Amino acid sequence: MTKFFATTALALALALPANAAQVAVGDTLADNQELSFWILDAIKSLDPQKNTDKTGSYVLAQLFEGLMNEDAKGAMVPGAAESYEVSEDGLTYTFKLRDAKWSNGDPVTAGDFVYSWQRAVNPETASEYAWFMELMNIVNATAVVKGEMTPDQLGVKAVDDKTFQVTLSTPTPYFIKTLSHTTTFPVNQKVIEELGDNWTQPGNLVGNGAYTLQSHNLGVNAVVAKNDNYWDAANTIITQVDFITVNDQNVALTRYEAGELDWFNRLPAGQYPRLAEQYPDQASTSPQACSYAYIFNLSDKGPEALKDLRVRQALSLAMDRDVVVDRILQGGQKPAYYWTHWAIEGFEAPEIAMASMTQPERIEQAKALLAEAGYGPDNPLAITVQYNTSEDHKKIAVAAQQFWRGIGVNATLNNVEWKVHTDRLQNQDFEVARYAWCGDYNEASTFLDWFRTDGYNSGKWSNAEFDKLLADSKTSDNAADLYKQAEQILADEVPFVPVYHYANAQIVNADLRGVPYENVMENWYAKDMYRVAE
Repeated sequence: MTKFFATTALALALALPANAAQVAVGDTLADNQELSFWILDAIKSLDPQKNTDKTGSYVLAQLFEGLMNEDAKGAMVPGAAESYEVSEDGLTYTFKLRDAKWSNGDPVTAGDFVYSWQRAVNPETASEYAWFMELMNIVNATAVVKGEMTPDQLGVKAVDDKTFQVTLSTPTPYFIKTLSHTTTFPVNQKVIEELGDNWTQPGNLVGNGAYTLQSHNLGVNAVVAKNDNYWDAANTIITQVDFITVNDQNVALTRYEAGELDWFNRLPAGQYPRLAEQYPDQASTSPQACSYAYIFNLSDKGPEALKDLRVRQALSLAMDRDVVVDRILQGGQKPAYYWTHWAIEGFEAPEIAMASMTQPERIEQAKALLAEAGYGPDNPLAITVQYNTSEDHKKIAVAAQQFWRGIGVNATLNNVEWKVHTDRLQNQDFEVARYAWCGDYNEASTFLDWFRTDGYNSGKWSNAEFDKLLADSKTSDNAADLYKQAEQILADEVPFVPVYHYANAQIVNADLRGVPYENVMENWYAKDMYRVAE
């Protein structure tokens, strides 16, 4: 085995706390060490293996701890594992777990990780993220997910109580980057078997993170409080985090300005310029690894019109991305002509012909394509566009409706709540749907894998050449070139309309320290933060 540490920070972690809150020289701690954080939607699940959205991830990162965490710049640092080794062939990872306890006082063991990872791929769990374990290239993951092997045949084992070993089917350079994802978090087998689906309720949930679940009023708020059994509780300064659900971002901004929120990380469209001027020490914008798009339903349940490439091309051409980012959002976002976020580490963007055209040129070409497809004034194309509740999503959907009307398309808008929206996406009960994908780790495959035939892929587009490029990238010395080719296939086939790449336009109370502004993955841990006295 070759001793390997992901970063200098990891090597130092053997002697120092792993990225714990380090109070800067000259800072005086405030008496109040509670934090209130805004979330848009009700939390769909607090089960790490069943969570599918960013909102849930924010909360789960406080309640549980995976093998690795991320620092303020997104580099991997120790979590539940204090070190690891990699075999010479790059196929076996052996993690040494630190001495840690569950919130109920039980020791955290390698067996807990074995149980949890097997649970993630077990078809009986019905995890929507089981495919993520396949993406990690763990031996037999795909066969287990398909029900062709039993979960105990997954390539993971407990060598002893403090040694967790993972065997991969192929060397995977991004493997370590996947280990801060919620799907890989450990869960307590005894509690789940005893309580069933009720194990995630307040008073029942047992985690290994820096905080415990105190209350959860669905769609209103969830409160987590410091876990005294956490291995680094002595260096955890924030005592409580209140995740407050506010569906209307304008109302959320009002509540921030009234002092009811400390951190609001999705500023309403168009508000950033004013706030940056009014609150220069609080408002900021930085790249965030998410891409916003309209997904086409290309499954058998989708409309026949969208099966025509010319129709899809026309709809993409007519989308005026500059209007969306410059007039509607105004928060540092960039127009998108491809899927992977431009700030992803090592990503090389393809040359997209549409990107160099003027909008009038795009409109002219879009109208010609629709005419070729048989649509025009006497036979207008009609589509239904679904989006989930949010004033920003509504503004963009209304704009898209106008853009498409300009080429003779009648778009009907359909607003639904988040849970309904995601259920319909999962079941292909839509025609065109607003969607955003946030990377699960800082490498292009986390975006491109979404469109793999067996990926999340809500629109059920399928392309064998695309699938092969992604498969080949896993063992390629030049994965970036294969990713660029895959992006070109997406641009040619148009299974979606890329709209914009996210920027995190946010406003944070000036007394809060440790906010990871430079982490494009937007992963954060309250244990790394503190508040200073004014």
